[in-house]
Amino acid sequence: MSTLRDLAEEHTQLRPADIDHLHRIAGDWQLLSDMSFADLLLWAPVDAEGTFLCVAQVRPTTAPTAYQDDQVGRIVGGPEVAHLEVAYRQGRIWREGDPVWYGDVPARHEAIPVRLRTADGEAGEVVAVVGRDTNLSTARTPSQLELNYLTTADDLAQMIADGTFPPPRHPGETTSAPRVGDGLVRLDANGKVTYASPNAQSAYRRLGYASHLVGEDLAALHRRLANDPLEGTDAANAVLAALRGDAPPRREIDARGATVLTRALPLMPAGVPIGALVLVRDITEVRRRDRALITKDATIREIHHRVKNNLQTVAALLRLQARRVAMPEARVALEDSVRRVASIALVHETLSMSSDEAVEFDTIVDRVASAATEVAATEVPVGMRRTGSFGVLPAEIATSLVMVLNELLLNAVEHGFASVDAGDDADGAGLAAPASVSASAGDGDPPEVVVSAHRFRKQLHVTVTDNGRGLPAGFDADSGGNLGLQIVRALVTGELRGSIELRDASGGGTEAVLVVPLARGGADGRSA
Repeated sequence: MSTLRDLAEEHTQLRPADIDHLHRIAGDWQLLSDMSFADLLLWAPVDAEGTFLCVAQVRPTTAPTAYQDDQVGRIVGGPEVAHLEVAYRQGRIWREGDPVWYGDVPARHEAIPVRLRTADGEAGEVVAVVGRDTNLSTARTPSQLELNYLTTADDLAQMIADGTFPPPRHPGETTSAPRVGDGLVRLDANGKVTYASPNAQSAYRRLGYASHLVGEDLAALHRRLANDPLEGTDAANAVLAALRGDAPPRREIDARGATVLTRALPLMPAGVPIGALVLVRDITEVRRRDRALITKDATIREIHHRVKNNLQTVAALLRLQARRVAMPEARVALEDSVRRVASIALVHETLSMSSDEAVEFDTIVDRVASAATEVAATEVPVGMRRTGSFGVLPAEIATSLVMVLNELLLNAVEHGFASVDAGDDADGAGLAAPASVSASAGDGDPPEVVVSAHRFRKQLHVTVTDNGRGLPAGFDADSGGNLGLQIVRALVTGELRGSIELRDASGGGTEAVLVVPLARGGADGRSA
């Protein structure tokens, strides 16, 4: 199904500003549909012959629909849309005519012209028509709630025809709440409550107001109820702004352990302020869960911070021990352990500053790569470069992957470019084992290690390439190499459930190719 914009651009001559206005209507018209107890269909003119295209549709949540089938994308003309033609040409709401039948469903037609106001606030031209079609099969004597709904719906319909509804949306606001069924309060021009739905009455009762709302000055009531005077003033000012014809942002009121969200809308049919509509919703449980999540997130970040501190303490103790060891082999082993612990601490440091259990991994890779060039025991300067992006990775992948990359980068720097005399028992050349030759990059290129990453079909593909000496003859990729490579193979195939391949690079040197699946429990594979 094509979107509203796609349909309008393909079949109509509507301007971008017209289409944007239709989008605003479609974003806010559930309110009108629910209070009208009717389906709303947004019809855009196709040509000058009276043909219209349905570009959007909404069904009421308060009454049965008049249409079992979706009408979006339907192009109609002739007598069937005569009421739309009248509203479009004459710029007035059409309510004449007898009920029509859709199969076994009788329906009442209405047509509301959609007017887009000019930049200076003047009434502009009609750009579309809203069809308001009511299912009459369940018609009955309306209750007081339904009468107030219908009266308010007529006011909003007139505001659509005037071009004053919907109001501008404030940054960051959504259209999800509150809705008509959550609670509705209607105010007169003086700000006094003329009607409050049962749900609205219940919401204010949660705030500590036990009396009936009718006759109350709602702005003054907000000031009295709110725990925080500033919060109460903001909520009161929102009501007063709506009475003046403005569309204020939504406000929350906290009182007696309850939280109520309010949205004030001006009622200005024909440009005359007659009062305001205030939608309310009890969001006490929602805010309670939000506070619980915030507390949980803070606790998790504090745990990561303490783990990072403990790991740094372990690394410091190992570093002190290394300084006291006389055997060179033991000192090297301890220093390797320090670097491994430090790389894990880096992940927990990042998680301690994140709001969820995921990390921006590019920054971690860059820091690990920089550390590898600083601490590696090599006589030649080695450049380090990253291409592509790892994106955002879940913690369970990031912790193991940073250790893998730390080992691969250290091996590449230390063994790919270090001078090794014949007969020396070094750990490895390139990413693997030594060759008894002096270090040099191929074709006179400066020594360099490149880390590249990209995502493909829910997998992370990582390549670590150096332009050093390459793999020695007879190297066994499955069992050869030093302790670092044994750790790499264990982590990749075990914790990461991926695969690794060590091979000679096409331009000389060595490359390690990793494939890590991202679709696993809790891993969403989000990119940066």
